[in-house]
Amino acid sequence: MARIFNFSAGPSALPQEVLEQAQAELLDYQSTGMSVMEMSHRSDVFVGIASRAEADFRDLLGVSDNYHVLFLQGGATTQFASIPLNLTQVGDTVDYLDTGAWSSKAVKEAAKYCHVNVVASGKSGNYSSIPDVAQWRHGNNARYLHICSNETIGGVQFKQFPNVSVPLVADMSSDFLSRPVDVDRFAVIYGGAQKNIGPAGLTLVVVRKDLCGSARVETPGTLDFAVQAGADSMSNTPPTFAWYLAGLVFEWLKNLGGLPGINEINERKAAKLYDTIDASDFYQSPVEASVRSTMNVPFTMPKPELDKLFVSGAEAIGLSGLKGHRSVGGMRASLYNAVPEAAVDALISFMNEFEHEHG
Repeated sequence: MARIFNFSAGPSALPQEVLEQAQAELLDYQSTGMSVMEMSHRSDVFVGIASRAEADFRDLLGVSDNYHVLFLQGGATTQFASIPLNLTQVGDTVDYLDTGAWSSKAVKEAAKYCHVNVVASGKSGNYSSIPDVAQWRHGNNARYLHICSNETIGGVQFKQFPNVSVPLVADMSSDFLSRPVDVDRFAVIYGGAQKNIGPAGLTLVVVRKDLCGSARVETPGTLDFAVQAGADSMSNTPPTFAWYLAGLVFEWLKNLGGLPGINEINERKAAKLYDTIDASDFYQSPVEASVRSTMNVPFTMPKPELDKLFVSGAEAIGLSGLKGHRSVGGMRASLYNAVPEAAVDALISFMNEFEHEHG
């Protein structure tokens, strides 16, 4: 069966070249006589895989020696707890910006450990925009400000990051490595791998070194940044195969020209799709134009009953994963790094045909 075009919000598409290389090495990695999945994470071979992956990641994102890079388990959701456990003490206040479903989940989890001050929320506007920074109300002596750089469900994305006087923490799960980022502006950047980096099961954390070592006494060792950094992310067995695959993705990105190269491709893909939506009276974007995500593009049609017809028709021609999140409905096309431009062209062609038939 031919491979489909996968627009899933995650786990999402992986580069075909990466999958083919992993397939070729699956049974015998570089004449070791075994798969990466089978080898000890303490072996020289795997330590080499891990070291190359970290070096390539640092090179891609421009991560200096002032930061630890951690390859962890648990998904970004586990970091919702890890962040306050590592960066606060009992009774501290933290600032959170609420721009969508994932920001809201982060707020709820952090509230178990400290006082959360929501500086602003886009909820009243159905999370269709990012509240203007002039409206933000910071807490007294907040230990950090937490933002979500790209809301996977709602499709809003920071185009410029805020300048704040407290450490800036960002959940970048759905736009990690999709564009250049000035890492030095952040205290912590974290994200699950299953959008742009690799398969589900791996989480990357970039944390400034001076913020490590002051975790609460009740912090589990696997969640303690200092413990994991001291063990090179191997205080327990890491997700070795996911780490290996992420390393292959990093090599693939470097061959495309790094983050400037992939950003140019991503901007072009998104512009095509948004232009199609904006030129139509049939499709609508619920997101304010200035903060529309290049990664996750939600759109609606005049009648909700058309949704099932659209999804089934798209799947029939190999366009998968377009159903919108259950909390918002409509459609959602996720245009992550590994989604080729040909996929967007095929989607646009189908959208035009569907509008002609049902408009």
